[in-house]
Amino acid sequence: MPRLSRKNREEEPADCPEEHRHAVGLLAAEAERVRAGAGRLVVLRGATGTGRTTVLEAAAEHAAAHGMRVLRARCSVEDAAVPFAAVHQLVCSITELPPGERDREEREQGTALRRIVCAYATESPILIAVDDVHLADSTSYRWLLELARHVDLLPLPILLAVTERSQYDVDPPAVGFTHTLSPALVHTHTLAPLTADSAAALVRSAFPHAPRKWVDDCVRAGAGNPLLLCALLDDVSGGARHTTAPEAVPEVSAALYPGSYPAAVSWWLDSAGPATAEVARTLAVLDEGWDGHTPGIASDGRTGSEPDCVESVAPLLAELAGADPARVEGWLTAMTGLGLLRPDPAGRPRYAHRLLRDAMLTGVPAARRRTAHRAVAEAMLHHGAPTESVARKLLAADVVGAAWAPAVLRDAAALALRNARVDEAVAYLRRALDEPLTEKLRQRLLTELGSLEYAAQGTSAGIPRLSEALRLAGEPRDRVQAALALGTALAGRGRARTAVEMLRKQFAQMAARPELVRTLQTASALLSEQDQGVRREVYAWLCDLAAHSPELLGAAGQALLVRYAATAGLTSAEEAMRSMRVLLAEPADPLAEPFLIGTAAAVAQWADELDEAERLVERGLAGLRPDLLHPMREALLNTRTDIAAARGDHTLLLTPQASLTARPGTGPTNAHAHALIALVETGRQIEATRLADGFNLREVPDSWELNRFLYARGVLRAAGGDPAGALHDFLECGRRQSAREVVSPVVTPWRTAAAECRLALGCCREAITLAQEELRLARVWDTPRTVGRALRVLGTATGGRRGLELAEEAVRLLRRAPAGTELVSALIAQGRQLAVAGERSRARDCLREAAGHAERAHAVRLCALAEDALREGGARRTAAQTGSGALTASERRIAELAADGRTNTEIAGLLHLARRTVETHLTSSYRKLGIRGRGELPDALSGGG
Repeated sequence: MPRLSRKNREEEPADCPEEHRHAVGLLAAEAERVRAGAGRLVVLRGATGTGRTTVLEAAAEHAAAHGMRVLRARCSVEDAAVPFAAVHQLVCSITELPPGERDREEREQGTALRRIVCAYATESPILIAVDDVHLADSTSYRWLLELARHVDLLPLPILLAVTERSQYDVDPPAVGFTHTLSPALVHTHTLAPLTADSAAALVRSAFPHAPRKWVDDCVRAGAGNPLLLCALLDDVSGGARHTTAPEAVPEVSAALYPGSYPAAVSWWLDSAGPATAEVARTLAVLDEGWDGHTPGIASDGRTGSEPDCVESVAPLLAELAGADPARVEGWLTAMTGLGLLRPDPAGRPRYAHRLLRDAMLTGVPAARRRTAHRAVAEAMLHHGAPTESVARKLLAADVVGAAWAPAVLRDAAALALRNARVDEAVAYLRRALDEPLTEKLRQRLLTELGSLEYAAQGTSAGIPRLSEALRLAGEPRDRVQAALALGTALAGRGRARTAVEMLRKQFAQMAARPELVRTLQTASALLSEQDQGVRREVYAWLCDLAAHSPELLGAAGQALLVRYAATAGLTSAEEAMRSMRVLLAEPADPLAEPFLIGTAAAVAQWADELDEAERLVERGLAGLRPDLLHPMREALLNTRTDIAAARGDHTLLLTPQASLTARPGTGPTNAHAHALIALVETGRQIEATRLADGFNLREVPDSWELNRFLYARGVLRAAGGDPAGALHDFLECGRRQSAREVVSPVVTPWRTAAAECRLALGCCREAITLAQEELRLARVWDTPRTVGRALRVLGTATGGRRGLELAEEAVRLLRRAPAGTELVSALIAQGRQLAVAGERSRARDCLREAAGHAERAHAVRLCALAEDALREGGARRTAAQTGSGALTASERRIAELAADGRTNTEIAGLLHLARRTVETHLTSSYRKLGIRGRGELPDALSGGG
């Protein structure tokens, strides 16, 4: 490449850094001594780009200003073959050489040139300034060395000042200029790299108003090197000095114009020699692989296995670059001292800025870089580097063609997924598919990749890969997993019929494996839930199969029929749970077990056995692979949400921000429905309306989740004073549910909700009819929550003494139900009817109790209803009870165990509760006791808090 001009090489802003001012002052002091009559030799050393030329020229200008004659020479590789090229530069700056002078013998010519210089020194003091003496031609080098040996003996005022590159390179260095000179003859000064403050001052001189972060980025990219820093400032200013800094310092050289910075880095590499350049570029390749990796801890949880410090990186780097490990280790240490490299928190030597790293690779062909990445990946694997570090190299490498490559990429995908880095996992699996694979392995990879692409992007992405996986001839279990994943994706995109038909086509191919056929049957039943017509067909077929060949169903299929009977109002909670426990006790195939556990969890939640349901949900999720789509995963997550809703845990329902957002192009989910109701109950009406309006339900395909959302929107409208609109939503929900043969109120109690709207509209007879029908169905299922809710509404619609009796029965039943908000509604209904009956004292007690329960549950809407009812009866609510006396029996027992030092897990085991239940009770206890944590429990429970 052509040599850089002085402006591009080492020009600096007008504000000279402290490191340069000190060196210029030293040369000025030596010049003063020379003017007094003594010869002197000064050697100015420094790494490439540290400003040797700038300092020497500044010293020359100072000397000339103080009456000294200045002889200048700048040595270069291009003049290395020309005898006395550097000395002729010195002499020709003051006189013409005599004819034939260049043709004389070396000794004669050298003597003649020395006489010329000495003659001028008798007239005035002379500064002989030789830049880059290490590049001088051999004859000039010997001439200068001879002059240096005798400069102090000559009775002439001569200051010989030379600059010499002194940087640790991978290749052993050549002998220095002063190697044969006595240390007493030489005054040596080594230029230090710029300090952070000096570099920041240079940046501020060009951009006075630049933000601190931008200045810091420039300092890092400059790496303590004036050459690089000034070139960068030249680029970011577009070749002209501006006072307004760009928005950000680029991380790639392609973003720079006119390109002084990458040119300066290239010149730095050329100056360092081919061995150093190879090591520097190889390190840049390694450095790229460390991006995004948690320093000090391997992605697979191991520590210390990855090269993470100078001592461990050096052997790998030396092997890749074909260099001496000891020299490479020394180079890493030296470059860290200069500032080009900086250790990261793990101790690994990395380039000070990504822009510097990118510039190190500028000009390296893409094919060579890919080859280098492959070599680095293989070497890192042999050196025991963590899986993801090796995999990141393979992402940028050519096809390896060895079995270890897809194995590493697949393992890295699993590790990335474990740490919730789905995009990285997708990238690893896509790269693995580029390698030569067996059909069996390709099928597995396609299933995993298609599952992740669909789940991560929420669109049809991934379905083509899953279809391709299903077409390959692999192991039967792998084919079933591919079919389950594809069916889940198709049903999720509203293509439930296509999903079920696809699964049925697999029956014949799995005829020799009846356990796999049973799994496919169960999956088709579960996926049919997304379409009411398909659901009727599938369950009719399952019921027929159960009647004629029950042994073909399997435990999971039988569990689905129990679940179907529960929703159809054909069985009780007690009978359903008894059947589920028998089925759970039977041995299950691993592929079918998630269906059995998930179905049992849903039934347990409907049966108000919430702790058991929660344990089953966690067990079911733990048994599912996170990288494979499965029909039961979403079902288990929905059951978890249903459990939180049954407990009235509005905070948990509103925690995931995704539940409060309508995704474009998709319909509402079960989580959206519960979030909508939670917003209403917590008094966030505006947010609830915004969420409801985010969906155009006319364009949403039919599904059970749409029915749930219709019910939730009805709750919103009823709370907002629109009973007619709410009634429309409840009746539409009921129509759709009935068409799906879901008539039990255990799923959506639309009849009681519609009955309350009928009452608000003055249609008492219709309200009673709806409530009576729900009570009949509720008594079939026979849980306190469903029966109590129906009794409450029927009592309100009936009125009078009979209505009060129904309300009181509802309260008695709901006191046995899990903690939730149904008891609050029943107490309010009972309180209002007691007030109408003239029993004001009992009415106030009921309403105050209702308000207290509502407040503890953060049920703002119900709390307001209770207080309104109190005011209507001429009473007011007393302050909420606090202190240890406000704790329920369960809260006190759990709080006492926590005060004794028991963990939440230990308490859950002792009391046979779910850990979530323990946490909920402790949170309520802290609020009542007015404390912040379990450390304050002993004092608070003893009354000292």
